[in-house]
Amino acid sequence: MPFILETIVTTLSPEGELHLVPFGLIRDGEDYVLAPFRPSPTILNLEASPYFVASSPTDVRVIAGVVTGRRDWPVMDCDKIRGKRLASCFGHAEFEVIDKEDDAQRPRYRGRLVHAASHKPFLGYNRAQAAVLEAAILSTRLKMLEPEKILTEMAYHAIAISKTAGPAEREAWDWIEDKVAAALGRTDRVLERTEAGR
Repeated sequence: MPFILETIVTTLSPEGELHLVPFGLIRDGEDYVLAPFRPSPTILNLEASPYFVASSPTDVRVIAGVVTGRRDWPVMDCDKIRGKRLASCFGHAEFEVIDKEDDAQRPRYRGRLVHAASHKPFLGYNRAQAAVLEAAILSTRLKMLEPEKILTEMAYHAIAISKTAGPAEREAWDWIEDKVAAALGRTDRVLERTEAGR
């Protein structure tokens, strides 16, 4: 299995409009591969301007927010390329696309590192932050996975939320729970069932 780095990726349209989305970057030697599914604003942006930025957010709500339609997070200009990075991040990396492998469903863009910088000390994630990340990924697969699998995995991750989450992680989890419940037509909440059973 490849090494996949979960990040927030930003690209710019020719008009300078920002597109911000969570992505798993696939490491391939010294490069990282970005493989968005069609259709995607990321693809349109990369075709027009072959650069992308990966940021490691300090607040897990950014990841949960983006997958639930909350995309208005503070950004700032990049150092070496035409692009934007998260304003609050542990670090960011700026990439130039040096190759493209076309595909009808999922083209692959090979990014060569142009610049990387650290902005804040990274002391590690707690279990709740990791659970939010996993739940966010699940919420992007609602049309690919069976509802029972999604609910089973959400219930497992809810244990970490109930034991180690602070206010930010709770809020992030609630956003994802709302999305999953709406998609599956449910009114009960996984976290409430988990905490009631403790």
